[in-house]
Amino acid sequence: MAGAHRRGAPPAVPRAEAARGLPRGPAGGGRDRYFDVLRAFALVRVITYHTFEWPWLGLVFPSMGVMFALAGSLMARSLERPARQVVRGRLRRLLIPLWAFGLVLGVAMLLHGWVPGADVLYWVLPVGDPPGDAWGEQAWAVLWYLRTYLWFVLLSPALLRIFRLAPLPVLALSLVPVLVLTALGGVPDGRLGSAVSDVSVFLFCWLLGFAHRDGVLDRLRPGPVVLAAPVLLAAGGWWALHHRVDGSYDLDDIPLAQALWSAGFVLLLLRFRPGFERLGRHPVAERVVKVLNARAVTVYLWHEVALMVSVPLIDLMWNVPAFETYLPLDSIWLQFGVAWVLIAAAVVLLGWVEDVAARRAPRLLP
Repeated sequence: MAGAHRRGAPPAVPRAEAARGLPRGPAGGGRDRYFDVLRAFALVRVITYHTFEWPWLGLVFPSMGVMFALAGSLMARSLERPARQVVRGRLRRLLIPLWAFGLVLGVAMLLHGWVPGADVLYWVLPVGDPPGDAWGEQAWAVLWYLRTYLWFVLLSPALLRIFRLAPLPVLALSLVPVLVLTALGGVPDGRLGSAVSDVSVFLFCWLLGFAHRDGVLDRLRPGPVVLAAPVLLAAGGWWALHHRVDGSYDLDDIPLAQALWSAGFVLLLLRFRPGFERLGRHPVAERVVKVLNARAVTVYLWHEVALMVSVPLIDLMWNVPAFETYLPLDSIWLQFGVAWVLIAAAVVLLGWVEDVAARRAPRLLP
C-alpha cells in the first residue's frame, strides 16, 4: 500500500549502499514485477476474505504480512534520501486519499445519525483508529492497516538505523514484543493498545522488507532459510489451532499465530523470488496488475464500501424478472462480482486522488 514499486533508469549506487550489497532492483530498470504481482494478489485476497470470510485464506496467503513487508522494502529504499522528506512524502500519499474517504463516509454517517466527538481528529492524523458509527463500521474498520502503516512510516528512520547495526539479531528480536504481549495476556483495550498490538504483530515483516532491500536475505544461504521458515510456520499454525477464538483458527483474531505464520511465509517469499518477466507477454494481466498497484490505496479504502453497496443493489435486482430468473441473486459469488464492478468504478471516479497525493497529473486510469 505504499505506492507502486517504481524503478527508473538505474542510478549510480552510493558507496555505502554498494558496501552493504543492496540489490539494484530489476535488471535494466523498470518495475519490480514480482513486487507488483504480490501486492495485486494480496489485495485480491483481502477482498475475497472480506466477502466470503473463509478463515483458511490467511493460511494460504497472509496478505497483511506480505503488504507490510513490501512496504518496508520500499521504505528502506526511499530512506536513502533525507528522512524528513521521505516521511513527509509518505504521509501525503497516505493522508490525502484517507481524507477524501473520510469526507464521503463521514457525511454518510452524519446522515445516519452519527454525532462525532473530539476524537474525530483521528480522521486527520490516524495515529489511532478513526471513529465512526455502527452503520459505517464495516467501511471504517479496515483503517487499522493504514493506522499501523502510519506508525511504521514514522518509526522507520530509527528502525532502519537500529536494524543496520545488527540485521539478523534485530530481525530475530523483533518477534519478542508479540511474544511478551501474548504472555501478558494481550494489551489494554483502546486505541493505544490496538496500535501497539498491530505494530508488534507485523514488525518482523516490516523488518524483512528492510532485509530484502539491504541484501541481507540474498546473502543468507538457502539452507538456514529453508529450516527457519517451516519452524515459524509450524509454530504459528500450532498456536492458531490450539488458541482458537470462538472455535475459529482465523489468524486475524490470533496475534501470535498471525505474527509467526506471516514471518515464515514472507521469509520464503522474499528469499526465493521467481521472475515474472513473462507477465509482459500477457497485456491484460499486466494491465490489471499495474492498475491494482497504482490504485492500491483506493482499492483498499473503498472495497468494503463496495461490498456494503452491493447488498441494496442486489436487492433491487430481485424486482427485475429477468434478473430473478437468470442470475443467482442469492449467491455470495454474485455479490463478489458486483463488488468488483463497484471497486472499478471507485478506481475511475476517485483513484485520481492518489495522483494528486503523489503530485502527479490526475488520470482516470494510471
